[in-house]
Amino acid sequence: MNKDIFSGDDAFDNLYSLRARQLSAIHWTPMEIAKKAAAFLCAGGGKHILDIGSGVGKFCIIAAHFHSDFIFHGIEQRKSLTDEALIAQKATNISNVNFIQGNFNSLKMKDFDHFYFYNSFMENLDYHIPIDNLIPTSEEIYTEYLQTFQDILEDRKPGTRLATYHADEYYIPDSYKKTNHRPGDPLILWIKNS
Repeated sequence: MNKDIFSGDDAFDNLYSLRARQLSAIHWTPMEIAKKAAAFLCAGGGKHILDIGSGVGKFCIIAAHFHSDFIFHGIEQRKSLTDEALIAQKATNISNVNFIQGNFNSLKMKDFDHFYFYNSFMENLDYHIPIDNLIPTSEEIYTEYLQTFQDILEDRKPGTRLATYHADEYYIPDSYKKTNHRPGDPLILWIKNS
């Protein structure tokens, strides 16, 4: 595998199709954010980390490259994006990644120790630069997903870690506390206290 792939976003994004590269700055996790989030999540024990709305798999593949003792799972409802993720995974020869095509609300959350979330629900409210028009989006779906997400987080045991990127703080239950957060930083690291 060419280590230069992990030298920065431009090199890494070349793993993807032209359309996926065009969406990268808005829809996929930047490499430095992926590295920081993964380091935090991996410091919490356990082995299984879930990216909810994994898109083309950028977070999972980068995190798995730098943390080979952990397994990163990505759930994505668009088959075309899951296919892109699998192609990139094969190109990087990363084996500690598991991509799942489907909806996060169908998973058994007890199988995962910690979570990464790059506000994948927002596409239901903001149509500025959509990924595509292949899945239904609506305010009702947004509300349903947000409630399900909050229920999942609330049901987790103390010590569960969560990294959110560009997600409103009101998404997160009060039982989670921010750690070392600088105001204005779109990456927020959380630990469930109770």
